[in-house]
Amino acid sequence: MGIGTALFKIKLMPEDPSIDLVKMQADAVKAIEETGGKSTGFEIQEIAFGLKAVIASVRLTEDKSGETLEANLAKLAGVSSVEVIDYRRAIE
Repeated sequence: MGIGTALFKIKLMPEDPSIDLVKMQADAVKAIEETGGKSTGFEIQEIAFGLKAVIASVRLTEDKSGETLEANLAKLAGVSSVEVIDYRRAIE
């Protein structure tokens, strides 16, 4: 049996409502790829008072570290916090 695949949904909270979410998504794609993962999509989630979060869907082989992925995303400019909101193992 080969290496498994993990599927993550990660919430990226911007520092404030004026942050460019399109740029945040582009930067997140780079950070995900540098970690060895693959971005499978993004969605914008309304939080409150005009603040929106970016939800990143990520595919990562289980030989890569989810903690490293979180740390790389947390380093992005304009990101206030990073939270894994869903984690599943894919059966292929």
